[in-house]
Amino acid sequence: MLAERILTSVMRRENARNLRLQPFAKPALPDPKPGVDYMLYVHIPFCERLCPYCSFNRFPFSEERAVPYFEQLRTEMRMVAEQGYDFGSMYVGGGTPTVMVDELCKTIDLARELFSIQEVSSETNPNHLIPEIVDPLVDRVQRFSVGVQSFDDGLLKEMDRYDKYGSGAEILERLQSIEGRFHSLNVDMIFNFPSQTPEMLLHDAEMLRASQGNQTTFYPLMASPVVQRQLATTVGKVDYAREARYYETLVRELSDTYEPASAWTFSRIAGGMIDEYIVDYEEYVGIGSGAFSYLGGAIYVNTFSLREYGKALNEGNSAVSAWRPFAKREQMRYRFMMGLFGLGLDKLKFKRDFGVTVEQGLRTENTFMRLAGAYDVDDVQHITLTPKGRYLLVAMMREFFIGVNSVRDQARAVLPPEERELLFGAGCAMDEGHAAEETLTAADGMPTP
Repeated sequence: MLAERILTSVMRRENARNLRLQPFAKPALPDPKPGVDYMLYVHIPFCERLCPYCSFNRFPFSEERAVPYFEQLRTEMRMVAEQGYDFGSMYVGGGTPTVMVDELCKTIDLARELFSIQEVSSETNPNHLIPEIVDPLVDRVQRFSVGVQSFDDGLLKEMDRYDKYGSGAEILERLQSIEGRFHSLNVDMIFNFPSQTPEMLLHDAEMLRASQGNQTTFYPLMASPVVQRQLATTVGKVDYAREARYYETLVRELSDTYEPASAWTFSRIAGGMIDEYIVDYEEYVGIGSGAFSYLGGAIYVNTFSLREYGKALNEGNSAVSAWRPFAKREQMRYRFMMGLFGLGLDKLKFKRDFGVTVEQGLRTENTFMRLAGAYDVDDVQHITLTPKGRYLLVAMMREFFIGVNSVRDQARAVLPPEERELLFGAGCAMDEGHAAEETLTAADGMPTP
């Protein structure tokens, strides 16, 4: 698709220019502003085993590392509360948030004490869909998101998930076992793996319908350059040329059960809790090693290093190590992208917040999307998307998060030696060495669920 190729090229150029962080030397995040709704993101960077395609901030789990980390996390939460922030919604991502369910429960309970939390979302993995983990969370978590990725046994083996999480049939049985226990059960899936065939995709859609999950998030494979090279040596090169066809197949196959809730989220519940909190909350505070905050048109990044994170919190300092303030035009582009990703841009709010219309402020971007056939409704009040427009937003968000994943690659390149060894083994130089020369700080990127 020509429009997708143009969009991808432009996004990669913009990412290279805009996603360069600067050292952050201030003692804390900016203070909250009256009247702004903030969301709290909490990052748990531990996994029992590390998936080869994942670019998120994560380390091999051990109680020796995790227990003090949870304590430091709660310390950071108290610091945020003392600064005057309040939150109605909390999202816990990872890593694997449920890796120590008792510590997770303590963290959620503290958040409810400190803030006006009304809804909690948490990620988990299929092997944690067992009573001893699920039961304590039922009264604490409203939205449970399970990282399945695929029900195909061959793909699960390629991803090194078959042995640790079970077969597709076993995962389906576990999902069915918790039907109705949470307000929203989201099943996280990935499409466009190098070895994935159309038949595999159809099978995933069939299994998903049988899972009884009332929401699914079907991400395109979003591999940073380093991860793409790793995938190429194991399962093959990522083929973006077929991505649109696979997306169209998913939309068609899921249409009898699910309706679009964002460009890549589908829900059985009208108006249900959308998987991407960045759709509902433009501003959010991230706590934990590698968490992002987006406040007042700037990104603030907590240190990627567990050691430096603990040191900062133990000394009573902020864990933020880098930031990137955005110019007005960049802020407008971000609002434009996130609004359309959520299937509707409020043009009146855009003009009220930025002082110009979408047509005036983003003439080139708006004209491109209109000429590409992306708009279904484009009136004085709002813009909505055609099916083609939804796919273009999938491609746009894919490139945005690939750019963020590249920041993560740069962060790993400058980790302290002992933490690099945890991830890559002794003496591993890793293929991202050149990236370290370009980065200004060790910092992870924005979470996705």
